[in-house]
Amino acid sequence: MTPPLLRIGTRGSPLALAQAEELKRRLATAHPSLAASDAIETIAIRTSGDRGGERPLAEEGGKGLFTKEIEEALFNGRIDVAIHSMKDMLATLPKGLVIAACLPREDPHDALLSPRANSLGALAKGARLGTSSLRRKALALHARPDLKIVPLRGNIGTRLAKLAAGDADATILAIAGLKRLGLADKITAPLSPGEMLPAPAQGILAVEIRADDARARNLLAPLDHAETAACAAAERAFLAALDGSCRTPIAALATIAKGRLTLAAAIVSPDGSKLHRTERKGTTADAAALGRDAGGELKARGGPGFFA
Repeated sequence: MTPPLLRIGTRGSPLALAQAEELKRRLATAHPSLAASDAIETIAIRTSGDRGGERPLAEEGGKGLFTKEIEEALFNGRIDVAIHSMKDMLATLPKGLVIAACLPREDPHDALLSPRANSLGALAKGARLGTSSLRRKALALHARPDLKIVPLRGNIGTRLAKLAAGDADATILAIAGLKRLGLADKITAPLSPGEMLPAPAQGILAVEIRADDARARNLLAPLDHAETAACAAAERAFLAALDGSCRTPIAALATIAKGRLTLAAAIVSPDGSKLHRTERKGTTADAAALGRDAGGELKARGGPGFFA
């Protein structure tokens, strides 16, 4: 058999495989030589996060759980490129790896899914909100301290099944994942950034390569979406300034209009009792600087014990 021209590494969940298919389609469009059915191979890799149980991700190691084994496959040459949901990636990449492309961003917002209420505010007093996201838990409790948070892990299909089975009265999921799986009809109500500011880089697919792989870099160059990359730079710089991971409730969303970037950012205490927000505006060229500055401000406002 002729070896594939390119090997893509990804998690094996339905969403991750759908994301890998999106990358394959974009590569085939940009490079006709990759359009043949056997030109690109998708290699599914089981990660530490996929082996987890019902405990919140923060208790099992936080960010990196869904990328570690895939990045190891990049290092050892088993794959040529890796595709990730960027919100799952550490703020600082392992030495020797770089992000070569950000695909155009899908809707970055969260959505409420519930058979019991049509909004977060309409949930009954003491309703059970199913989530294992520390950010979603903290922001939901800030708005509704009466809610009971119950763990809800697994891929999107598993979480929808648990919701249907009555394990929770509502859950919150990323609109991007639901849309990529053709499940947008499951959404009860989108949540505005004022209600539920997204995770940094939510809705962005990042393609990671070895820093010295010029061939992969050249193949991916036409796929890099400049506006998405600028938003990612601002949000990830904010995350890095706070040493952020799944262990800390951190939220950020950058938007671009008429060449100007606006960054909304927040930190929340895990119990939702304290919330600090800030905003930065500037050029897309200053994206990372805006993120660092916002992170520095909120780190100072929160103080050393804020996430304890």
